Amino acid sequence: MKIAIASGKGGTGKTTVAASLALSLIDWGNVCYVDCDVEAPNGHLFLKPDFSTQVEAIIRIPEIQEEQCTVCGKCVEVCQFHALAKIGKSILVFPQLCHGCGSCTWNCPQGAISEVPNPIGMLESGLTQEGIRFARGLLTISEPMPTPIIRQLKKSELISKDDIVIYDAPPGASCSVVETLRGVDYALLVTEPTPFGLHDLKQMLGIAQEMNIPVGIVINRDGIGDARMEAYLQEHHLPILLRIPYLRILATGIASGKTLIDILPEYREHLQHLYAQILEQGIGGVSC
Repeated sequence: MKIAIASGKGGTGKTTVAASLALSLIDWGNVCYVDCDVEAPNGHLFLKPDFSTQVEAIIRIPEIQEEQCTVCGKCVEVCQFHALAKIGKSILVFPQLCHGCGSCTWNCPQGAISEVPNPIGMLESGLTQEGIRFARGLLTISEPMPTPIIRQLKKSELISKDDIVIYDAPPGASCSVVETLRGVDYALLVTEPTPFGLHDLKQMLGIAQEMNIPVGIVINRDGIGDARMEAYLQEHHLPILLRIPYLRILATGIASGKTLIDILPEYREHLQHLYAQILEQGIGGVSC
């Protein structure tokens, strides 16, 4: 079972839920935690893995062989990401815009393009003290595109088809979130009962619907805001699988690196029940 923990906005408690869910399920099978927030990963602060493997994340970018190039511009035409430009009698390459898709290489009629490796970050993996397999990506500062690292991270050798895999998604509703959700069995959407929370939850529900991914809702900071969140979820028959109260003890504990189940141990059972509900819904269950 592959579960993505997403939200649509930052600071709703995705990592709080993802880390505690991983710890709660260690007796249910092999658990793999994948931190896909490669621009600012923080799952390690709670699960404290011992990183044993570190490899470079690279994409292959085009290099123009000027002696063969006729400057026909075909490579520029096929590049969806504007990483190539025809300027006078030259083809210019903009590495930071390149997604490494290889379209330019395949479509060059003169075979004048070769591909060279371009490091964009690191992939790290290891084990936590509890035996959770932990993998994360780290995007190099100044690199603009997290999606290639997320794509490589999800192919980690740590992940087996029989694992319980928890993907801690990036904030927002951008390409990196879509890449994290690609291929998962279920999306657990963490929100808060505020106007901002509802606005961003709607964005994530639209993405999940477009990708045909069943969803369940976790309401964090339950007790703040107004009733519009509850009304919306009831109207659209979206299941609330867990509520986490708005408590000072949680805020101070999480800020000091404790997990939800460290602070409130009864939530281990609540999270196990949440996972059981996901299994009962099954793949293709409640969709938005």
